[in-house]
Amino acid sequence: MTPAAVATVADALMAAWAGGSAIAPVTEWMPGFDVPSAYDVLHEIERRRVAQGWQPVGRKIGFTNRTIWPRYGVYQPMWAHVWRETVAHAPDGRAMVTLAPAAEPRIEPEVVFGLAGPVPLTEDAHVVLREVAWIAPGFEVVQSHFPGWKFTAPDCTAAFGLHRALVVGPRTPVTDANRDALAAALPRFVLTLSHGERVVERGVGANVLDSPALALAHLARVLAAQPAAAPLAAGEFVTTGTVTDAWPVQPGQTWSSDYGDLGIPGLEVRLG
Repeated sequence: MTPAAVATVADALMAAWAGGSAIAPVTEWMPGFDVPSAYDVLHEIERRRVAQGWQPVGRKIGFTNRTIWPRYGVYQPMWAHVWRETVAHAPDGRAMVTLAPAAEPRIEPEVVFGLAGPVPLTEDAHVVLREVAWIAPGFEVVQSHFPGWKFTAPDCTAAFGLHRALVVGPRTPVTDANRDALAAALPRFVLTLSHGERVVERGVGANVLDSPALALAHLARVLAAQPAAAPLAAGEFVTTGTVTDAWPVQPGQTWSSDYGDLGIPGLEVRLG
């Protein structure tokens, strides 16, 4: 894309973010808009946000759950930055998140990793977890500026990876004592998502690219192939994608998660 085209798309998406407003999918009005173009736009948005004083603190990976690909018509993962300004920490397992001005918000229960070092290019979950300092439950609030959640992979990638907010719950250290058990449990644990007292859905860890640890490895490989993107580094945290479907939410609701035999606490979020 030309710099002018990148700026035009970034202008439109940043205005939609600020107002919680809807726009037509970028692929409908920007000729030739593809996934590499979308990452060009994300880099421009990152540049602008940093210039405004925002601080990137990690990454989100989206569409790692293969079971929902046909539902949304997106058949590949994508990533975007997570920001100090979009993250809430809930060390006691409870948080309040304000939805306004989110556009058609939904909630996703996820596994979050805090990094101790750069993630190696490997398919071995045990090796990946050597560079993980802690694991935590997470709720990501995602949104779609494209009406009815109708978009293509380039659209949702450029639109902040659909990211609106992230709640990071209690952190469990990853150590030599529990690393092997976590590597074994991550593909098979069952996550239970509840709205109030009602169980809404259950999902298994293997939904997320066979394991959330392997989703983290996938992101490391993707970033290695993107010269403009910084590699993962110590101190960042990465939320690895929803274990269930993304569920529509409204102010006044309470959502909670249980991570079964993964051995980490669940999380409760009230929406305002």
